[in-house]
Amino acid sequence: MTINIVIHKAEEGGYWSEVPSLPGCSSQGETLEEVKRNTLDAIHGCLECDRKELQNKIPSNARILALAV
Repeated sequence: MTINIVIHKAEEGGYWSEVPSLPGCSSQGETLEEVKRNTLDAIHGCLECDRKELQNKIPSNARILALAV
């Protein structure tokens, strides 16, 4: 799966990122490599939170399956 991120140069130095397909998912770092690494961690965290929230909303006779695309 490919997720697009937008990396901005921060006014105070370093970089910050946002993930348009995951509203509220963002990160920062001093270098491009660091902001990419931190953003990947943020994406994993956002997706894990979404999965946990979904588990609380589905009926007990339903299942959640993960599909890699």
